[in-house]
This record gives sequence, C-alpha cells and structure tokens, in this order.
Amino acid sequence: MESASTPPAQWPTLSQTDCGVLRVLLSQHGRIISRDTIQRMAGLDSVSTRRVDASIVVVRRILGTEAVITVRRRGWMLADDAVPATEELLAHQIETVK
Repeated sequence: MESASTPPAQWPTLSQTDCGVLRVLLSQHGRIISRDTIQRMAGLDSVSTRRVDASIVVVRRILGTEAVITVRRRGWMLADDAVPATEELLAHQIETVK
C-alpha cells in the first residue's frame, strides 16, 4: 500500500462522490469534520451517510491508511503529510476529466 508521502506512479480515477469527499477533507485541512458535514459540503444529501465512510476507505486505499485520521465520535481529518499527495490526486482527477 502506498503511503501519503509517496504517490503511485499513476493515480486511479475516483468516482465523483469519492472526489467530493476528498475535496472537503482538503478544504478543511487541520479541522475535524463530521460525517454529516462532509456529506453536506460534498453535495451528497441524496445518498446514505454511510457512503461517506465508503469514500474514506477508498481514499485510504489510494493515499495510505495514515492519510485520513479518525477522531472517534467526532469525524475525520486529513493528515498533514497527506496534503501534497491529495492535491496531486485531485489535480489528476481534473486532468482525467478533460
């Protein structure tokens, strides 16, 4: 599994939902964000709240297990060392859409 500091040679393409969750984590870097807040900010009001959990799993598979920190009973936050890889992954998503 890749660590947050060493991105893979080729980034995978994320679903729109996973990309939205990752954007929220990055935009709120340094803050603990609840499941409901992520769901609202990512525009996922029409899907199950557990879909946010599934997106966190996807992000951890790509960026590494330490990239997203779980704060029990409060939510998640993006690890400091995961920020550069997150920015690169999101930039790749933009390139893929073009």
